Amino acid sequence: MPADVALSAIDEQRFGFRVARASNVTAEDLHSILDFCHKKEIVLLIARCATSELRAAQTMEAQGFLLMDTLMYYQRKSSPDQIPSNVAGDIVVRPFEAGEEDAVAEIAAKSFEGYQGHYHCDERLDPIKCNEIYTSWARRSCVVPNLADQVIIAELDGVAAGFATLRLASPEVGEGVLFGVSPSAQGRGIYRYLMIEGMKWCLDKRAERMVVSTQITNIAVQKVWSRLGFEPSYSSYTFHKWFDK
Repeated sequence: MPADVALSAIDEQRFGFRVARASNVTAEDLHSILDFCHKKEIVLLIARCATSELRAAQTMEAQGFLLMDTLMYYQRKSSPDQIPSNVAGDIVVRPFEAGEEDAVAEIAAKSFEGYQGHYHCDERLDPIKCNEIYTSWARRSCVVPNLADQVIIAELDGVAAGFATLRLASPEVGEGVLFGVSPSAQGRGIYRYLMIEGMKWCLDKRAERMVVSTQITNIAVQKVWSRLGFEPSYSSYTFHKWFDK
């Protein structure tokens, strides 16, 4: 699969300078990606490569790229007889309703503050703006068409305490994209309940499998995935390259 490099308008709007993103980077692609960045006067390039592309990773390091995170991808085949029951007692898991976007954004703001994604790991980026990325992402998933195909809410004692956004990456693949649980409600199994509802949604959409991803350091959610029958399938590195040094 060839590398894909493009301007990132949303990142430019967030940070106030030109940003580009490149995915599926290989060592052979790097020259053309850097040429694109110089022609477009890019200040920051966010580049991803598969961890199996070790030569690409080493070449980027030699060119002044800095490693920001490692993403782990898990997947699970859809099977109706292998989805656990989702009896949650005082927790209710249901579809998002119009008008709840503020509640979802508030959960995201609290649950992702200081989160160690690639934005937060770059000391040159404003941490407040990095926090706002997840708040904005959660809100937009509720109100922007096609950003998410489904948003799920978890209620605790009648109050929204968690959310999940889902999409069909393809007719065969359902993806759990963004999950958040209020810090005050953590430890109640809410994340697990949201995952199970996501599995049901993928099955209802006739997706052959469900995929999820997170930073390699996020061990807690990977334990939940493993217990629900998900298995590691892929991993990638995220690098940042600054051009204004």
